[in-house]
Amino acid sequence: MIPTTREDPSDAELISHKLLVRAGYIRKLAAGIYTYLPLGLRVIKKIEDIIRVEMAAAGATELLLPIVIPAELWKESGRWDVYGKELLRFKDRGEREFCIGPTHEEVITDLIRREVKSYRDLPKNLFQIQTKFRDEIRPRFGLMRGREFLMKDGYSFDVSEEMALQTYKRMYDAYTNIFKKCGLDFKAVEAATGTIGGTYSHEFHAIASSGEDTIFHCSKCEYAASHERALTVKKRLLDEANELLKATPPSEGSFEYVETPNVKSVKDVSSFLKVSESDIVKTLIYKLVLPSEKEQYIAALISGDDELVEPKLILSLFQAGIIPSMDVQISMASEDEIIKLTGAPAGFSGPIGLPDEVVVVADYRIYLKDKFVTGGNKKDMHLKSVSWQNCRIQLFADIRKARDGDECPVVSVGADGNEIPCDGKLIEKRGIEVGQVFYLGTKYSDKMNAVFLDEKGTQQKMVMGCYGIGVGRTAAAIVEQCHDDKGIVWPLAVAPFECHLIALYDKEGHVEYMANDIYLGMLEANIDVLYDNRYVRPGVKFVDADLIGIPYQVIVSAKSIEDGMVDLKERATGKMERMDVQDAINKIAEAIKCLQEQF
Repeated sequence: MIPTTREDPSDAELISHKLLVRAGYIRKLAAGIYTYLPLGLRVIKKIEDIIRVEMAAAGATELLLPIVIPAELWKESGRWDVYGKELLRFKDRGEREFCIGPTHEEVITDLIRREVKSYRDLPKNLFQIQTKFRDEIRPRFGLMRGREFLMKDGYSFDVSEEMALQTYKRMYDAYTNIFKKCGLDFKAVEAATGTIGGTYSHEFHAIASSGEDTIFHCSKCEYAASHERALTVKKRLLDEANELLKATPPSEGSFEYVETPNVKSVKDVSSFLKVSESDIVKTLIYKLVLPSEKEQYIAALISGDDELVEPKLILSLFQAGIIPSMDVQISMASEDEIIKLTGAPAGFSGPIGLPDEVVVVADYRIYLKDKFVTGGNKKDMHLKSVSWQNCRIQLFADIRKARDGDECPVVSVGADGNEIPCDGKLIEKRGIEVGQVFYLGTKYSDKMNAVFLDEKGTQQKMVMGCYGIGVGRTAAAIVEQCHDDKGIVWPLAVAPFECHLIALYDKEGHVEYMANDIYLGMLEANIDVLYDNRYVRPGVKFVDADLIGIPYQVIVSAKSIEDGMVDLKERATGKMERMDVQDAINKIAEAIKCLQEQF
């Protein structure tokens, strides 16, 4: 069941989607829902085996949780109404509400709170490999962004933050080993926590120009972060700006109003007033809904040529003590709310004259500006010659999206105690997120009352971590990195087979006899081999072999067997070598042995 095709599927954009379909690894059933054919399933099982080995080494135990989850658990955690339409909800015949699990924090927390009573029962580190479903609004890219997908998700429970962070580090190291074994070129980056929650997270990104995510890493040191976390200024400089802000009373200044009839966008204001976009400061009005359901409005100031990153804004507000938790809902204020707060429609918002209840946060680049243009909080009006001292700013923060070439934010401390700023530059790359680890703390323990009794008999909250890998997405990411114009080039560790035996039959049947013996010899040498014994033209077999992408091809032909020889081809390099049958078997077996010893 290896139905190869010569044409790309009409809905495929990424090379991994095209090749996995053409090479007979997957078939589409519905939008974002795929069947794994035998070759595809073998790759998935190879990746799963790597995961299981590393999880066991890290002290994790496998279990299997139900895919159907009662709504009560999601309502208890508060995510039933927050998760949105991606959560596939339904009712059973008794009108009870359920969902298909997109992730299993609630289920595992419910299990552990029922079974764990004492500190003696902890720690626990559990994982599963299971089908998930998220009703993506726009499923695309084959296995990269499907609705139904295979995921390894793991959860840890510890007695303290210190122990939980040690578990987090072990899982981080295990993930590093997993993706190395899979043959991926990847980066582990600091990341936002998203709908999973928590306060600390790292994403693992396979580097690929086709990646949906932007990541940054330093040209000199080990710093790396997603665009949602990448810092653009050294902490010392930001602290100095905020110290000066505290010591500087607001001033009225000498700014002036200028009419800008129906001129709203940064681009239009720049053209109309003949100033650069960097000389304009955008005022973005956000509404935050706090865990207490209280609403808080934020005016975020950012340079006209920059892009604001909402997770960085939330983190900055939390670190400054302006909001009590990062577990908030954030959205742009509505048109009516903007008019109520500023007195003007969207496009004319500015920081001067805002109500006191609106918190004004400015990106660090605003601190560096002398004078700038901003909205005038009046319809068809902007302000010129504004300085940050005029704006009632309560916090300078790092809230803009990083850019390629920005200075590295890392500052280390030398043996003499002096600071050593890294002089590297940030490098922007595209990445495919294949895994993520989260330090959850007590987010779910608090809401679901997951407690234990400590040594003194005092009730304590369990401290949690969460760890996920997209198994199918990892396979697709490998193809994105490992292919050429002929097809897939699988790394040996995850290839569906280690060797592709190709028999080019002759009329006399000598090749078939010889190839059958070679096949049995490979099995005896513990080589995982795909034997192509079809009666089709040699060209068809060669094209299919390169398309399928198994690391080694052993070609048996009438010409080669005259001297008891075969042709051994390395798929990655295209190198072809005629050699003795046993030598070919030994060479493949040695490569497999070296891979096993390497890890």
